[in-house]
Amino acid sequence: QVQLVESGGGLVQAGGSLRLSCAVSGRTFSTYAMGWFRQAPGKEREFVARIRWSDGSTFYADSVKGRFAISRDNAKDTVYLQMNSLKPEDTAVYYCANSRVAAAPTNALAYGYWGQGTQVTVSS
Repeated sequence: QVQLVESGGGLVQAGGSLRLSCAVSGRTFSTYAMGWFRQAPGKEREFVARIRWSDGSTFYADSVKGRFAISRDNAKDTVYLQMNSLKPEDTAVYYCANSRVAAAPTNALAYGYWGQGTQVTVSS
């Protein structure tokens, strides 16, 4: 089992920044990748970013490329999502997720463990 706990969400004005954290615990040794997804009201959950655990390689959704950065701290078993130049359309509940299989980074089915989510609200 893997447990994920997100933190760092909140209310921010457009153009501002937030950093989300995801603390990972449990049987983390078989982690292939960690991802961030988000879900806005009335919309489907969408992929945001992924980091491969072995080499730190990253992949981003086009909508956040150049504004968001995913990183990891292996010593702390924590994954971060630095969000800059936030827009109102970034408003959503953000979830971190753990994948143990090699698969397309945007495929939510590849992620077997999910956190409870943290709300990010960007005001205009």
